Amino acid sequence: MIPAMFNLNGRVALVTGAAQGMGRAMALALAEAGADAMVVDLNETGARETAASIQKFGRRAVVARCDVADPVQIRELFSRLDAEFGRIDFLGNVAGEGLLGVPEDISLEDVERCWRNLVLGRFCMCQEAGRRMLAAGRGSIVNIGSLASITALGRGHVAYSMAMGAVAQMTRELSTEWAGRGVRVNAILPAQVVNNGLEHRMASDPCLRDKFLGGIPAGRLGQPDDIKGLSVFLASDASNWITGALIPMDGGNLAMNAGGSVRR
Repeated sequence: MIPAMFNLNGRVALVTGAAQGMGRAMALALAEAGADAMVVDLNETGARETAASIQKFGRRAVVARCDVADPVQIRELFSRLDAEFGRIDFLGNVAGEGLLGVPEDISLEDVERCWRNLVLGRFCMCQEAGRRMLAAGRGSIVNIGSLASITALGRGHVAYSMAMGAVAQMTRELSTEWAGRGVRVNAILPAQVVNNGLEHRMASDPCLRDKFLGGIPAGRLGQPDDIKGLSVFLASDASNWITGALIPMDGGNLAMNAGGSVRR
């Protein structure tokens, strides 16, 4: 039985990037807690698989394809949400591709593409969800940022880190603007969470996994399911007085000094 403060029965969530990874894990956790969901991804096959898993919890799931870098598609997405559900209680802003490139060589076109993926798209999603939540007088938004939102990573992350820094400030500004009208906005800042892209990078650089683990006191990389409990908490009434928070999900990475060492 779900404790009342965590119960999401009767609520509607929209989660982007829901075909795999943290987006899929978030959508499934919300459904298990009682929410219906619109699952959004460019990968429609993966999104349909997520929707099928949601339906096994007895919840309703609607699949939608959307490029989160395109405001026109985002507005169409929310029009469909209105028609399908007539409300939104939670937005999980997960999707968005980063791009790597050293600062002296990266093209301005790639910098702009990264910004559109991670900043413009997230803001447009927040704006559309926020308008509806403000009208209802309640709602919760979670933006997925990164430890790169508040620290530097190096290794060609300049465009990604600039964009994720903007996500952190977007979260703080929106929370300040909207908290008095019932809408909460928070951000989750993951460290290295295993996905296909990260696996590929670690396979191409045999030293990279150990480099990551050297900065994570918990002694392991993140897994998509690590986001489940935090997602339900932030979507639920249990977090009613939490807004504007940038919450690390990092196995202790941010807490450890750069010169620190991990005891094994």
